[in-house]
Amino acid sequence: MSTVHREATGLRVALSAVRSAPIADDSALDEVYARALLGSVAEPGDGLLGRAIDAIGAIGAAEHLLDSASPVGFADALTRAGGAIDAREAEGGLARWSPRLDQAAFARALEQAARVGARLLLPSDPAWPVGVDELGIHAPLGLWVRGREHALDGSSASISLVGARAATGYGEHVTMEASAGLVDRGFTIVSGGAYGIDGMAHRSALASDGTTVAFLAGGVDRFYPMGHETLLARIVATGAVVSELPCGAAPTKWRFLQRNRLIAAASEGTVVLEAGFRSGSLNTAGHAAALGRPLGAVPGPVTSPASAGCHRLLREYDAVCVTDAEQMAELVGGARRRAPSDGRTSDPASDDRGTFGMSTSPDAVRVLDALSTRSPRELADVARRCGMSPSAAMGVLGGLEAVGGAKRHPLGWLRVGRG
Repeated sequence: MSTVHREATGLRVALSAVRSAPIADDSALDEVYARALLGSVAEPGDGLLGRAIDAIGAIGAAEHLLDSASPVGFADALTRAGGAIDAREAEGGLARWSPRLDQAAFARALEQAARVGARLLLPSDPAWPVGVDELGIHAPLGLWVRGREHALDGSSASISLVGARAATGYGEHVTMEASAGLVDRGFTIVSGGAYGIDGMAHRSALASDGTTVAFLAGGVDRFYPMGHETLLARIVATGAVVSELPCGAAPTKWRFLQRNRLIAAASEGTVVLEAGFRSGSLNTAGHAAALGRPLGAVPGPVTSPASAGCHRLLREYDAVCVTDAEQMAELVGGARRRAPSDGRTSDPASDDRGTFGMSTSPDAVRVLDALSTRSPRELADVARRCGMSPSAAMGVLGGLEAVGGAKRHPLGWLRVGRG
């Protein structure tokens, strides 16, 4: 009996409660347990864990973590299986995953998922949105779903509509018309559940009796933003609310950026309807471009800062100008999906091109998320919160200290201002 199965035996009931189909045998139980557990200890899009799973499978990776494997032993196992991970990388991965290994907290997350009716979708399930597999080693290990599991199974065309939270009346009007028109053409509307453009895209789809899917940056048990609790509950009734994070996980800036890759990958194309020059929705556009998905942008008044991001996409990043639902449908239906030129999916979150010039590095974003402006936090606590090894977190903290983003305190580290 595997280590994973020994640990999972007492959780069989909890695991069965978050699966829509019965768990057939011990092997299937181990796979469910391994993916759920690994998803609770690693931050979204962890490429090293993705490489480990490619080499030895989710069960093998979980067994090494549960057995407190040494970095050398972990690296050797991956190398023998054809992977390419050295001891230094293995040490970094184990250092950031192991502090989060908490069986009691994991059991509570499963219980909470069952309580709110969330189901864990795995890559082997028929309802799995196969588009996310194109993220390669950065693909989600599993997806927690509230609502209709088959909302993104590919049975209908899908398109993501994204944009600024601080939307103008113009942006909301264009979004309302576009979402309704796309629903009339049989499209599922995908977005992020946020205020502004996202919320209007979802509301319009619901008003048109269409299917819409919202990807969250935290657990599906805690709808965010709070002002959209009613909207997200309505989405659950007819569509789906989805996250790769376990129940109880809080949304952070880093997780919003990683959530965006799922919005881009789970749909057949992305349209930015209104966005400022540095809007977060440009990050979603970056992921869509890196995946070779059709990318559209709606122009706005040249005098409007709220449309500067869309104009930037049109001018600098080869987005297609679209102005209505018909053109957006053509964008998706008439384009052929192309793979990245090197044959391997890149990680836009680790590339400045993927965030269209955002000045803060991904690692700095994660560390800043883990700091408080009021309560000093020790290095080990910061590393655990941001899902990095202590040495890696210390390196980032040193850089943030140099530019005034963080400062030392006798009791730990503090964030300076908003970072």
